[in-house]
Amino acid sequence: MIHFVGAGSGAADLITLRGKKFLEEADVIIYAGSLVNPQLLDYAKENCEIYNSAKMTLEEVLDVMFAAEQAGRTTVRLHTGDPCLYGAIREQMDVLDEKKIAYDYTPGVSSFSGAASALNLEYTLPEVSQSVIITRMEGRTPVPEKESIQSFAAHHATMVIFLSTGMLKELSRRLIEGGYEEDTPAAIVYKATWPDEKPFVCTVGTLAETAEANNITKTALIIVGDVVTHSHYDRSKLYDPGFTTEFREASK
Repeated sequence: MIHFVGAGSGAADLITLRGKKFLEEADVIIYAGSLVNPQLLDYAKENCEIYNSAKMTLEEVLDVMFAAEQAGRTTVRLHTGDPCLYGAIREQMDVLDEKKIAYDYTPGVSSFSGAASALNLEYTLPEVSQSVIITRMEGRTPVPEKESIQSFAAHHATMVIFLSTGMLKELSRRLIEGGYEEDTPAAIVYKATWPDEKPFVCTVGTLAETAEANNITKTALIIVGDVVTHSHYDRSKLYDPGFTTEFREASK
């Protein structure tokens, strides 16, 4: 059996109870060493074989899985955050489907959730934003043309931008071209939930300047939108005394 497990956003104690259980039981662990907190490997049993996938190709990762399966061993494939976002798990699962090898998937706390916690932020505020766009700039991995930063910026929803810290001048240009003002609130969160986490509030126009001033070149998320400063929003109807719900009558 192969367990795909989300490691969480950084802090070792943010892994799920199920994920921790699988790590403790695993005979083989293949972890994304470039981003997964190595403290999570402390949960592994003494004779567990551990592989760092940062140094491996897809084919090498699969070969380790196949060998473990043939030996009747249990494997944990440990991905950063929640691997449903930029986790490259589908290409692994497709091969396992072809080989008729059983697997399951345990979600984790995504770094976009960790970034919100670093800023004590709510991404959805009444009359400010009720949608969150999770995207990235194109790098070596292209982005479909219909999903450009400019087209998403036109919605003025909350945006969380992955894998783009090294392209902040261009990111600012595209956000402004798409419709955001230069003074639209923004934030950079470096290594959310790690011990060396650093959150910075800035604006769309000062993203690159803020990153440069604080020596941030990678491993950060960008958040864009008025929810960053939460300076104006309407109170939630759910807890409004004048609003009737399934469980409570409105007060007169």
